[in-house]
Amino acid sequence: MALVGYARVSTIDQNLDIQLDALKNAGCKKIFSEKKSGTSKKDRSALDECMDYIREGDTLVVTRIDRLTRSILDLQNLLYFLKEKEIHLKALEQPVDTSNASGKFFLDMLGVFAEFETNLRRERQLEGIEKAKQEGKYKGRKPTARSKSSEVMELINQGFTRTAIAKKLNMGIASVYRIIKTHRQNNPDQTIPGSQATKKIAVVEIWLRVENKTKFVRGKNESRRQIENDCFSHFDTGAFHD
Repeated sequence: MALVGYARVSTIDQNLDIQLDALKNAGCKKIFSEKKSGTSKKDRSALDECMDYIREGDTLVVTRIDRLTRSILDLQNLLYFLKEKEIHLKALEQPVDTSNASGKFFLDMLGVFAEFETNLRRERQLEGIEKAKQEGKYKGRKPTARSKSSEVMELINQGFTRTAIAKKLNMGIASVYRIIKTHRQNNPDQTIPGSQATKKIAVVEIWLRVENKTKFVRGKNESRRQIENDCFSHFDTGAFHD
C-alpha cells in the first residue's frame, strides 16, 4: 500500500519544486510529474503512466485536486477509475482523503455537482438543437454510449468488471457507471453483480450559496432547486431551510 505522488504545472515556465517537496515530505517514494495544461485528458503521458503504475490499495497523492484536472467531469471519470481499482486519493492542501468517510463524502459531492454541470450543459444543448431545428440546420447526432446499455448489462451479469466492459465496448468507464445507475433506478429490486448492498449513513450540514445573474443559469432559486434535486437523487436526504 504505497503512496504514489503526481505533480503538474500548466506551463513550462512554472516550477514543480514546491509540489515535489510536499509530496516527498508526505512520504511518496514514487512521483510522476509533468508540465502541461489540465484542461484536457489528451496527451497526459505522466498521468497515464501513473495510472498504469499504481496498484490496488495504493494512495494517489496530489497537493490539490486541480493538479489532476480542471474539469469536474474529467475528475469524475478519474474517480470512477480509482474506485474501480480500489485506489485511495489524498490531497495535501484540501480535505480530501478517500480512506476516511468525510473524504469519500467530499468526492461524492463533487460527483453531484458534476451531474449538475452536465444537466446545465444538456439544457443549453437542447435549446441550441431546438433553435437549429427551427432554422432547418439540425442533422441529428451519432448514437451515444447508452445505445450499448443492453450489452453492458449482459457483460455485468457475466461477471465482467466495469473497466473490462469499458475496454471491450470501446467506451468510457463513466458511461458504464451511468448505464448501471440508470438500470438500478429502473430495476430497484434487481441485484447487480459487483454492487455493494451496504447502506452508508452520514449526517452532513451543507451551506449553499447561489449567486444570481450568472451567464449560465436563469436564477438562484432554479439553481438551488436543481442542486438539491441532484443531491437527493444520490442520497437518502432532506433539505432543512431556515
